[in-house]
Amino acid sequence: MQQRLLDGKRILITGGTGSFGRKFLEVAYRDHCPRRLVVFSRDELKQHEMRALWPETDDSPVRFFIGDVRDVERLRRAFHDIDIVIHAAALKQVPACEYNPREAIYTNVIGAMNVVDAALDCGVKQVVALSTDKCSAPVNLYGATKLCAEKLFIQANAYRGEHGTRFSCVRYGNVVGSRGSVIPLWRDQRAGGCITVTDPGMTRFMITLKQAAQFVISSLSIMDGGEVFIPKLPSVNILDLARAMASECRIEYIGIRPGEKLHESLISSQESHNAVDLGDRYVLLPAHPWWTSNHAGSKPVPVGFEYHSDINETRLTIEQIKEMIANAG
Repeated sequence: MQQRLLDGKRILITGGTGSFGRKFLEVAYRDHCPRRLVVFSRDELKQHEMRALWPETDDSPVRFFIGDVRDVERLRRAFHDIDIVIHAAALKQVPACEYNPREAIYTNVIGAMNVVDAALDCGVKQVVALSTDKCSAPVNLYGATKLCAEKLFIQANAYRGEHGTRFSCVRYGNVVGSRGSVIPLWRDQRAGGCITVTDPGMTRFMITLKQAAQFVISSLSIMDGGEVFIPKLPSVNILDLARAMASECRIEYIGIRPGEKLHESLISSQESHNAVDLGDRYVLLPAHPWWTSNHAGSKPVPVGFEYHSDINETRLTIEQIKEMIANAG
């Protein structure tokens, strides 16, 4: 089903030079036969580096497009003749968003509005936007902006009109080894014999880049438009992660940073009345009159159900964390 979905399709990834975009391009190119794979981003250096790996030859579907999601006219030009948009562009570093709130809103909220408008105007068939566990009961600006973005994409299905553009989101946890995350930080710190840990009791959901890319593709294959797809993920304790990464190092505890939670949530109790269990994932269904479809075989979750990293039934051991990191590429 996934193979048929991407074969011959013209696909664009906003934020395509980021960690997810690079992995999605790799998976789509290796395992599928898209007609075109467009990398849309504002970083010309990263595009130059990617172009060395994926040359724009006549027999390659890969193309590069400089642009910013803040610029709706540039998006309209880029979305021309595109079938599928994966929206991965975002400002995602929690401290940076706390310190630069206007910039976070311009990119994460206004940028989402622009992607919706450009997709509708250009007749894009499917749009999947990447979200985060930090938007569930958010306590920081990054989470709040991503919650706004989710609302924008889901509600866009109500006015897609004759073009029939379908919008859905995927919401998942921390990505193993993504740029700016703790694993690359600790790799750098190990040489000095000391790593920094915020709080020894902290827990997080974890997913690899490959799993994230594959989850987006599988969600594309089953989306009706209006869903938020949430994978069933393992949790890790931050101290176990530190021991798996650098057991020989001294640990300096620095405290939780502004805007951070001790534990993350993928589904809050307030969202449980719209959540269903689809086996390998949960799905948040929209409570809107325009929603007319459903997912066969899905089961409603119990009333008051919560999906939090600290009470998650699946918790990785130190050895399992080591294996996850080793296979993350």
